[in-house]
Amino acid sequence: MNYIQQLNWRYATKRMTGEKIPQEKLGNILEAVRLAPSSYGLQPFQVLVIENLETRKKIQPACFNQPQIIECSHLLVFCAWNQITEKEVDEYINDIAKKRNLTVESLKDFKGYIMKTITTNTQEQNMIWASRQCYIALGNALFAAALENVDATPMEGFVPSKLDEILQLQEKGLKSVVLCALGYRDSTNDYLVNQPKVRRDKEKFFEWI
Repeated sequence: MNYIQQLNWRYATKRMTGEKIPQEKLGNILEAVRLAPSSYGLQPFQVLVIENLETRKKIQPACFNQPQIIECSHLLVFCAWNQITEKEVDEYINDIAKKRNLTVESLKDFKGYIMKTITTNTQEQNMIWASRQCYIALGNALFAAALENVDATPMEGFVPSKLDEILQLQEKGLKSVVLCALGYRDSTNDYLVNQPKVRRDKEKFFEWI
């Protein structure tokens, strides 16, 4: 598959048909999200996969009534951890030890390095850092969706406090960061469907040093 061709094919779809994504394609996209790189490999975020239409209808007003919210097949909500504590780091270290057949003791220095970072930062700084990890995973979602011929729309147009309240994210220790609507373009009603992609010319975009 020519992935450059697929990246030219994809765009931020404004209207979708409501057609469901086959489970295999959805699974591949979600696995790409899970495999996304993150700082230290800690993955300080959670991804909600919202298929239920009634839930998406409740969400839509908090997203300025954008139609993709209810017209998509699945809505991904990337949520950063509100707090990063030693408990989360210990769980990660234990997971590394188990999956790589190592002792927890052998990872003591690595754990110390992570803990030094998160304890030196303020909670706000850790939240910003966790949010950036969400965007890396979002990039994987967009790329994988294009390879699967599935439309994907990244969405920052929402009120996080309202969305968090609807989804009860505070109780889960989470804060919404960015959304991604997955589905299929409505070629009849989407005004962007046949528009050429507009990006800065390579000569202006890249600087060789």
